[in-house]
Amino acid sequence: MTISSPTSIAIISDTHAVLDERIAALIRQCDYAIHAGDVCGESVLEAMQPKQGKVYAVAGNNDGYLHGNSLPQQTRIELESGSIVVEHGHLHGMSKPCHDSLRKAHSDARVIVYGHTHTMLQDKSQQPWVVNPGAAGSTRTRGGPSCLVLKCDEVDWHITEHRFSE
Repeated sequence: MTISSPTSIAIISDTHAVLDERIAALIRQCDYAIHAGDVCGESVLEAMQPKQGKVYAVAGNNDGYLHGNSLPQQTRIELESGSIVVEHGHLHGMSKPCHDSLRKAHSDARVIVYGHTHTMLQDKSQQPWVVNPGAAGSTRTRGGPSCLVLKCDEVDWHITEHRFSE
């Protein structure tokens, strides 16, 4: 299925069983949602309620038996103007995933989303972009729960950062 434009996609990761309510409210304002792993609880996925009802989620290194069999290691989301690849990132470097390795593995994507580090960032130095929404729960948020929102149309893609106080 290809997602039509224009659209908005909330991007979160590393909830570790706790989804900050302010981020849940932001997700409800978006068309779709992405969770880049370390969900650690079905209640988190149930609390993610984007307008179109579709959540794309992958398994993280802490999801183990709870989600290990039901969540994929990675997923690809097709949009009219490009694709998004989502994975947790720990397979590209345990302490700090390597952006070059991610780009090599997913060179045909427009954006690569990963989590794992709990550090929000946008690396737009080359294509594909590599982004991390930080931690959307209460564990190691590095300044407060955070997420990204991708807004795109047939040509332009724009990512905004959202950080909430601890």
